[in-house]
Amino acid sequence: MMKKIDELLLSYQQEMVETLQKWVRIPSVKGEADPGAPFGRENRQALECAMADCERMGFQTAIIDGYAGHADLGEGNDYEALGILAHLDVVPVGDGWTVDPFGGEVKDGKIYGRGTSDDKGPAVAAMYAMRAVKEAGVPLKRKVRLILGCDEECGSSDMAYYKEHAVMPRSGFSPDAEYPVINIEKGGMTLMISGRQEGLKVLEMNVGERVNVVPGYASALVEGGEGLLKQVQETVWPWPVEAKMENGAVRIETIGVTGHAAMPEHGRNAIGQMMLVLKKLGAKGIVETLADKIGMTCYAESLGIAMEDQVSGKLTCSMDMIRTEGDTVSAVMDIRYPVLFCVDAAVSLLQSGLPRCEVKCLHARPAHVVSPDAELVQGLLEAYHEVTGLEKKTIAIGGGTYAQSMEEGVAFGALFPGEVEMAHQADEYMELKSMFESARIFARAIVHLAGQ
Repeated sequence: MMKKIDELLLSYQQEMVETLQKWVRIPSVKGEADPGAPFGRENRQALECAMADCERMGFQTAIIDGYAGHADLGEGNDYEALGILAHLDVVPVGDGWTVDPFGGEVKDGKIYGRGTSDDKGPAVAAMYAMRAVKEAGVPLKRKVRLILGCDEECGSSDMAYYKEHAVMPRSGFSPDAEYPVINIEKGGMTLMISGRQEGLKVLEMNVGERVNVVPGYASALVEGGEGLLKQVQETVWPWPVEAKMENGAVRIETIGVTGHAAMPEHGRNAIGQMMLVLKKLGAKGIVETLADKIGMTCYAESLGIAMEDQVSGKLTCSMDMIRTEGDTVSAVMDIRYPVLFCVDAAVSLLQSGLPRCEVKCLHARPAHVVSPDAELVQGLLEAYHEVTGLEKKTIAIGGGTYAQSMEEGVAFGALFPGEVEMAHQADEYMELKSMFESARIFARAIVHLAGQ
């Protein structure tokens, strides 16, 4: 049976590439809500496109008010179905691209474009895995339900809505992270620190588009003249810093490396760079505090909330958005914390340690844990090992995926060990061979967990 499935998947490969290109060419960044399109017309278009492809493959499909859609293989109770959850929305393009971010260009065994790895490529692999299982005639003991959402990058309100208006499977996986099996996802907190600026006056600073994206570029308009411009230009900075006169003030720009806030150590935060530059130039108050307490660090060491446990690893902290309003500066941070972390205690600790600032928790979600001995986890590990021959083990990550929408959900793929994480980065790509191998793994997972 597995040989037949592999033969079918091999025959689909060119079609898989063309399907992913078609999906990537829809710029499904969250937009303004319209009737039937709560996350914008492009996201609705992406959902309709994907559901049409699923329907052509013979799956039973439904679109849930534009929030999400599902495609069913087999019969049975919806709640007891094997859930596969992926998302069609993508983060904004950002800076630093050398290819068309919505072109789907194929080059050197890779397919480029925003969403190729996060999460349209893995979604395509899952869809074709279901098709191969169907066309191979594998008898199923439970339904398989592919759920494609449209708001994962902005808080997963789509899955909350889906759970209220359709049946979410109890158990399943989300191919929106890495292999082998991620049975622990750290908790997450969106934190805002606000305060008054003193010293060097920042007239305008509006940096960062999403709280889960490490910014690769920052710009600030600062009160000052030719003397300040000369100081910036003549200082030797550790990173790229540019400056020019603009309307009688100095425009300062810092260039970093964009990345995913769940792994801030893989990026170089341009806001952190900017805080350090402004402090050196004479900024005091909140700007100096942000420079001293956060700066370019990733683990909140100077904030006093750094921690690590053996189960889920280190707390991470990424300063992803910053705004000025008059004399007030507000910075928004994405914090991913270990299982044993206490949000309320941390906020109180931060407030006491930053007496001249206002500390506010905007959002928090608990850590998500599934037993490594669960049938789901063991079935997925077996499928992974059969294809790759690699070690069967569970890991923890800082990212928060749709897996948390299920009672017993884990993240599973589609980044292989040793591959470069390209989610949220410029020139995002997915290795074609990885997409094809993931389809083989997902097909085996379906057979192990849903086959008779």
